[in-house]
Amino acid sequence: MGVVLLVFAGRLVYIQGYKAEHYATAAENTRLSVLNVPTMRGDITDADGNPFAMSVEVRTVFVDPEVIDAKQRDKVVDELVDRFGLDPGTVAAKVDAKPSRYQVVKKNVPPKEWMALNELGLEGIGSERDYKRVYPAETGAANLVGFTGSEGEGLEGLESVLDETLAGQAGKRQVEIGKTGTQIPMAGGLAKEPVPGKNVRLTLDRDIQWNAQKALSKQVDALGAEGGSVVVMRKTGEVVAMADAPSFDPNDIDGTTPEARRNGAVGDAFEPGSTNKVITAAGALEEGLTTPDTVYTVPYSVKRYDRTFRDSHFHETERMTLNGIMAQSSNVGTIQVGEQLGAQKLYDYLGKFGFGKPTGLDLPGENAGILSNPDDWWGTQLPSVSFGQGLSVNAVQMAGVYATIANDGVRVEPTVVAGTENDQGEFTPAEEGKKERVVSKKTAGEVKLMLEAVTGEHGTAQQAAIPGYRVAGKTGTANRINPDTNKYKGGGYTSTFVGMAPVEDPELIVQVVLHNPKKDYYGGEGAAPVFTDVMSFSLKSLKVEPSTGKAPNLRLFEDE
Repeated sequence: MGVVLLVFAGRLVYIQGYKAEHYATAAENTRLSVLNVPTMRGDITDADGNPFAMSVEVRTVFVDPEVIDAKQRDKVVDELVDRFGLDPGTVAAKVDAKPSRYQVVKKNVPPKEWMALNELGLEGIGSERDYKRVYPAETGAANLVGFTGSEGEGLEGLESVLDETLAGQAGKRQVEIGKTGTQIPMAGGLAKEPVPGKNVRLTLDRDIQWNAQKALSKQVDALGAEGGSVVVMRKTGEVVAMADAPSFDPNDIDGTTPEARRNGAVGDAFEPGSTNKVITAAGALEEGLTTPDTVYTVPYSVKRYDRTFRDSHFHETERMTLNGIMAQSSNVGTIQVGEQLGAQKLYDYLGKFGFGKPTGLDLPGENAGILSNPDDWWGTQLPSVSFGQGLSVNAVQMAGVYATIANDGVRVEPTVVAGTENDQGEFTPAEEGKKERVVSKKTAGEVKLMLEAVTGEHGTAQQAAIPGYRVAGKTGTANRINPDTNKYKGGGYTSTFVGMAPVEDPELIVQVVLHNPKKDYYGGEGAAPVFTDVMSFSLKSLKVEPSTGKAPNLRLFEDE
């Protein structure tokens, strides 16, 4: 026994005398742990700072059963149950949990509610600061902005794409770990200050975004369409609004579907139909192959190889100018212009206007559309592509075409992010979009006047006229492929309208797409009313001065 005691004594002297510091440090490292301290996620705002997504402070309320006074036990349970609407049995179990120092009672508690509870002075109740992501109601930007997950990370939309910028850096806090493994946050100390995320300022206008969403949803419902998109863009590429239907509430994503959450403005590709004729006309003008007053013999239908192409409405053979072909939206006339231009040149201009490649917005789920190489075109594809069939685009791409015409022939890569702002309020603008001249200022000016005739007395979209403003635009009614047969028959239609105003100095471009409306599927009947609503509201909202001049009288037919 003496020998054994001597060994134990020697070991004790060794541990306490020679290795005391080592074992003390090891014990402390075992007892202490470093946890992340949540930081404020940056806001996503419109161009004027109005929030589309923001973080608000909340509290996580917890109890420390070891500290709760037995005399106050019932009052603690009653207050927690009454204030937070909790189950009495669940709360009582947490209050009585032993051995334990940390039991979460309620998350996402508003600070005012916590302060009211804290003022009661009940021992053993504490809170931790956290942040909750909220989205102001009815902004109409859910499909673009996206949403975050339960841990605050961006899951879809801009929340996901810009997650690294918005998230910031979490802080570090030491907490003591009890013998049962529970955390004791009151014993910790802040080891590293959290760094808040940057705010992201978009190019959007909150009011215009809201109105675009409202007008689109109303028309989709009225026509029984599968969905649709509205894009409002400045001629220099800044997106002012991007609305989609169907949509969803990012504050309550439970029960939503991927289809309702997708950003159709970049994710849904469609055949542009007659809105594509502007590229055919611009290319032929730029190459010097025609003029606005060049006269064409335009029958109701023409046959190319094994297919007969027709105009949308019957007419006798007419002698139309290029102005008239655009104003009347003649497929047959456009085919003649496209054949003048040729397959390779038409393909080149389609590419220059932004078809067949990403928009540059870097949004998730983008569909760049289909633009096949002319070497792969079969006999009827040149006439088809000339008036907007046999290729596909998304709504932003199509809006960009008309923005290029509005911008005197210079294409600017579209953008939706204006810049970022740090916690000191310092704003850093985003890089400017790439610029490329596509057609000359002269060609763009001639095309603008042709498009203005579309909304005139003899045009196909008189519904798009806006009192006081000169408006230029183009209707589009394209067949949709039937997925069951891979043919047009039974596939329905895509109704589109895209235009600009005021013509003399275009401020805005509005692109409207309706997918498979069950009635009023022609672009002038289905999509044009949405264009008129959105453009009228936007011009007034931005206080754009009405036009002072009048539209010139263009020669549409030979005998005029």
